[in-house]
Amino acid sequence: MFGEYELKTQFIKIMDKKIHLVEKPGDTVLYRRDEVRVLIKRGEDGLFVLPAPAEGYGVRFLMIRLSEKIAVPPKDRLTGYLSAPIDITVRSGGTEIDRFVVGREKYALYGRITSGVIARYHTSGFYREAPEAPGVVKLIINNPTGDWKLVEKVVIPIKGSAMFYSRDKAYYPLVVLTTREPYEVNNTGNPPDGTLRKTHEAEPIPNFRMRW
Repeated sequence: MFGEYELKTQFIKIMDKKIHLVEKPGDTVLYRRDEVRVLIKRGEDGLFVLPAPAEGYGVRFLMIRLSEKIAVPPKDRLTGYLSAPIDITVRSGGTEIDRFVVGREKYALYGRITSGVIARYHTSGFYREAPEAPGVVKLIINNPTGDWKLVEKVVIPIKGSAMFYSRDKAYYPLVVLTTREPYEVNNTGNPPDGTLRKTHEAEPIPNFRMRW
């Protein structure tokens, strides 16, 4: 699903979407996806279909609500995985020619009605191994305090985030949730697995303090 494709006549299926490439005269290829049409002049590179953070309509945060709350003992940590929504970017010669949402798209208000922001919304279980989902977050919950802490959601800054991928699965950078008040979330920019490829040079996003 993810990676480089040859610019020749073919269908490319990306979850619930289908891309159609059609060779045209003049060493060109017509890219089609729903109502999108782009005529591509062949060059040295092929067509890259890559995962992108689930920014949707330009949101900066991904809010994942846990289907079961997690209680973490004092001075302890827990490592696991969450499923997560993703977007898809299509690139030719380093230029984005298309970007779209796959799967069901949900948004929610993060924060108070008067001062909150719209975030991409998703519900996930907590898994000890990467789940069978197209998008995955590896999460470390770190409780450095002397008290038990309860986690019911994770709000992750995703604007401009790098992504990591294998042929059939996309990963956000490793996320660390620290349960000091207020809880801090760090999109580390680091790969969750050293075998994965990255969409672009990864940089950490400064710690985000979860409120409300």
